[in-house]
Amino acid sequence: MEIGTFIILGMLLALAIYAIVIYNGLVTLKHGVAKAWANIDVLLKQRHDELPKLVDTCKRYMQHEQETLERVMRARAAVSSAGARGDLAALGAAEGELRLGLGRLFALAESYPELKANESFSHLQARITGLEESIAHRREFYNESVNLNNVRIEQFPDLILARLLRFAPAEPLQFDSDQTSDVDLGRLFG
Repeated sequence: MEIGTFIILGMLLALAIYAIVIYNGLVTLKHGVAKAWANIDVLLKQRHDELPKLVDTCKRYMQHEQETLERVMRARAAVSSAGARGDLAALGAAEGELRLGLGRLFALAESYPELKANESFSHLQARITGLEESIAHRREFYNESVNLNNVRIEQFPDLILARLLRFAPAEPLQFDSDQTSDVDLGRLFG
């Protein structure tokens, strides 16, 4: 064989190895996004299971706050529905409503000394607050995974293989600006 044939074969082999490396990197990023979402989904389901217990505990003490309790349960259902559909925009909006409802519920609980003293309420409040913090942390990790994936599939030369193999950008989990702003305590108590 001629030296030119060896050079061409070597270049083809190097190109094939490079394409494999790019492909494996894109697959790793795609599965990283899926794993980050699965971690959020687990926490959402755990919180979904805890909220009815919290509302039931509160109902015994908060007879005049049914609207607040119903708001929390409606928001819970909306979060569950949006998560099941994979609709991240609706999930972000529902999450904001749920956070507002829980904030109001916990603020109103301050007016009920018997409820605040209830061990079950204290445990559930701490559990849900912990889950909220974990969801926020996992959301940050998910959005970082999405960003890495989306940047990589837009960078040259990766974008050639990404488009050829139909790697799609992932959608970040975002909240509306009014849902991330400071809590209006007057509105919570009003």
